[in-house]
Amino acid sequence: MPEPSFNVLGGALQPCSTEPMTGFFRNGCCDTGPQDRGQHTVCAVMTAEFLALSKYLGNDLSTPRPEYGFVGLKPGDRWCLCASRFLQAHEEGAAPQVNLAATHRRALDIVPLEVLQTNSAD
Repeated sequence: MPEPSFNVLGGALQPCSTEPMTGFFRNGCCDTGPQDRGQHTVCAVMTAEFLALSKYLGNDLSTPRPEYGFVGLKPGDRWCLCASRFLQAHEEGAAPQVNLAATHRRALDIVPLEVLQTNSAD
């Protein structure tokens, strides 16, 4: 049985999204583990600005890819982002909002808590 996952606030990790299904393990949560090299730990609420930046940087999250079971994201969708991409978007002034209760504590390895709190959707 896996050990419980904790969020950046110290509580139990809450689900991020099941519509669309997100997470490195596609379990709706921003869980992580050794095989998740990108640390998909930040539960972010998509914005048009962030989706445009991500596409510009080479990770098109808005175009559906049915061959991978990916419906494409739109503003308002919640998605587990790589912590480093979130930090990059923050530095570019295009960070999406963050659901802190659904953001895994391992995000703090890369993103300072104050940065996450500044972008909190809560």
